[in-house]
Amino acid sequence: MAANNPHENYAYWVKIATRASVSVAFILIAVKIAAWLITDSSSMLASLTDSLLDSLASLFTFFAVRYAVQPADNEHRFGHGKAESLAALVQSALITGSAMLLLIHSVQQWVQGTPVQQAEIGVYVSVFAIALTLALVVLQRVAIKKTGSQAIAADALHFSSDLLLNSAVIVALILSAYGWLWADSVFAIIIAVFLAQGAVRIGWDAFQSLMDRELPSDEKQLIIDTIKGIQGVHGIHGLKTRSAGPTRFVQAHIELDDNLNLRQAHDIADKAELAVANLFDHTDVIIHMDPLSVVPAKVDGAT
Repeated sequence: MAANNPHENYAYWVKIATRASVSVAFILIAVKIAAWLITDSSSMLASLTDSLLDSLASLFTFFAVRYAVQPADNEHRFGHGKAESLAALVQSALITGSAMLLLIHSVQQWVQGTPVQQAEIGVYVSVFAIALTLALVVLQRVAIKKTGSQAIAADALHFSSDLLLNSAVIVALILSAYGWLWADSVFAIIIAVFLAQGAVRIGWDAFQSLMDRELPSDEKQLIIDTIKGIQGVHGIHGLKTRSAGPTRFVQAHIELDDNLNLRQAHDIADKAELAVANLFDHTDVIIHMDPLSVVPAKVDGAT
């Protein structure tokens, strides 16, 4: 059973998802190696290459998310959440490299016109891979819904692409069996391009997270509306947001009446911090109090 504590619940789901990912990757490697050796198919090699990269990426993610869910310590005051983004960036690099190698191999086979052997074996293996991968993706989607994990999302995107990849392998093998020898290489090239495009998307999102990109606009607006809804708050400016793994970080200046005493101002700030913290799981909030008289007429981010 998943724990009731939000942090423990996050750790539970990401660990379950990463264990399943590693297990599926290694099972598929074993069956695809056998299928490729029998068929000598470029499309099957494409699928095998992708599974090999899946295993490396899944292993890296497996250890990265365990590091990411560790609580903040004296050396990492903001926690370890960026390890997830690093895992996604490594996945991007691995996928891009495999796509380039696959592209080169597929072009060579197209030129040589090597026939596919025992295509039906490759078809059976691909059907098995689709069924197993689909089950994994469903589990990953549940984990993402529960946690919002960037690393699991990247892993799920990669495995989701495998559904299309394995379907393409089936089509390529069938066409090759009927004498369309070029189909195997062409489909492998298309798969390589598809993998490279997915890798760029994953890498860009991970890079933006490592560069402390702001939270989505709808989340920022929700934060602004929540703070402005606190009694005694006349305005907000200097809002800064970012995320690292499961944790969102929010900083803002609230504008208060000059005549409030320190305790009154502090109580309002506490209410604002608590209200924002309750909007999302794992939220770190810092509110700074400014008297209205010191707030310039136009302040960056003032609302």
